[in-house]
Amino acid sequence: MKKIFSPVTALVVGVLCAVLVLWWSNRDRADAETRRTARAAQPGSNATPAPATTALDPVTRSLLAALPTLLTRSGTRAKEALLAFKDDATYRRFLARAQKSGLTLLGQLDALRTVRVRYDKFSALQTDLLDHAVDYGAVSANYLMTIPGPPAKEDRANVDAVPFGNRALEFLGVDPVAAARATWGLGVTIAVLDTGITPDTTFGQGRLRSLDIGLGTLAGSGSEDGHGTAVAALAAGDAPDAPGVAPSANLLSIRVTDATGSSDLFTVAQAIVTAVDAGAKILNISLGGHATSPTLDAAIGYATAHGAVIVAAAGNDQAAQLAWPAADPRVISVGAIDAVGQQVSFSNSGAHLSLTAPGYGVQTAWLDGQRVTVDGTSVSSPLVAGALAAVMSQHPSLTAPQAWQVLQRTATDAGPPGADPDFGHGILNLGWAMSASDPARVDTAISSHYYDAAGHQMDFVVQNRGAQPVAGLALTLDANGATGTSVIPLLAAGESFVVKVPISSATLATAGTMKFTTQLVNPPGLIDQVPTNNRKTSVLTAPGAGK
Repeated sequence: MKKIFSPVTALVVGVLCAVLVLWWSNRDRADAETRRTARAAQPGSNATPAPATTALDPVTRSLLAALPTLLTRSGTRAKEALLAFKDDATYRRFLARAQKSGLTLLGQLDALRTVRVRYDKFSALQTDLLDHAVDYGAVSANYLMTIPGPPAKEDRANVDAVPFGNRALEFLGVDPVAAARATWGLGVTIAVLDTGITPDTTFGQGRLRSLDIGLGTLAGSGSEDGHGTAVAALAAGDAPDAPGVAPSANLLSIRVTDATGSSDLFTVAQAIVTAVDAGAKILNISLGGHATSPTLDAAIGYATAHGAVIVAAAGNDQAAQLAWPAADPRVISVGAIDAVGQQVSFSNSGAHLSLTAPGYGVQTAWLDGQRVTVDGTSVSSPLVAGALAAVMSQHPSLTAPQAWQVLQRTATDAGPPGADPDFGHGILNLGWAMSASDPARVDTAISSHYYDAAGHQMDFVVQNRGAQPVAGLALTLDANGATGTSVIPLLAAGESFVVKVPISSATLATAGTMKFTTQLVNPPGLIDQVPTNNRKTSVLTAPGAGK
């Protein structure tokens, strides 16, 4: 959210730590026992003398020397480590010895057999790792979630973004005052892992509850603390000036940020487990960073195993990589588009991007009853979370993963035909998703105009968003005054067809710009329920024009 939030960056070094632990795990347990026995057999000890400890090989010695640096890189919690154990027995043994080992237990995730520890001296952690190497499953740093320093920006053309204001629902194909919308989300809980949610009229009575994982439950008064309230309102707000997608959904607020607006991977993982254990099937995480750890990986796996879905912001770094946890392929990652369906320049791209949704100049709630307009993929994510809740309330037999399949199947194709790194499976189309089971639905549409620079052609995508096959469609095209018509073959329900038109590079360079206007003509007798999407205009600018 541009107003207050930018996903953060940290160096991914957990793999190196995991390599170290894996190497230790393969060491003979007898070697660790030999070291303990050797230390016990000091002068004055009653223990039986033991052979000297086997000398460490160069690789292990090098990894041990690097570990203090790996755990204290910029963007980590100082003198902290996240330790995961192989089974319940090794986990319990660590908990019993932790204090005696000189390690302070800051938090524990019993479901993941993972702890967050602080060490005053690195030697205390090092000794436990060496003495109990076979117990460990993973070791990693506790990365911050809100540090500066985004990755290198991807080279993109500037976009004159168009704000949504209070019209995001209309863009998504929904009448915000329709009576049927009042029940959307009923019986479904959306967990918001954020800065905490401030009570507001848009949440009504009895729909908002909070759980404390150690950071309190109420949002503060800092410049960033309205973020959670804004996110929650977009998912499930009810007031006309702060409408959400699912106004009857229950909201579970879990604050994951401290007084400085910072969070870390352990805290987010803890919140994921807490939300799942509380029964939430939809979790929204509108923050992220460019580092992960085995702890976050395990928490996502825990949610997946319990039938919950995580929806997360792709990130606002204008990068060709997604922020974590959105970068995990098990997570529904959401990018941002503007009011005319353009990818907003700051929205991260990536191979695992799932979907896009409004994320520029969107009106929502804030602290103290305020209404503000905000930008960011953190705006887009809760719109998708709310859409999942709406679909699940309409079809109570659907699981959260099945509801995601509905959103994926009914997305508006955008950008190049099919799924792509900028738009994922397309743009959230709530109107289609909520009508997907209507056997009488008729909606033929022009989804996108896309210039394929490599193929020197324009792709015009036609989509059947109805419930029945449609034959006899035609697409008329006006390209800078040159007109033509293309016959569209039979389109099954949900199917798309691409009309490809060659574009001469020389002609484009000479003209500077080319304007394309398409009109989709339905066969006689077919009454289209959404005729507004049967016409589309775009302008193609020659590379370098205007510079």
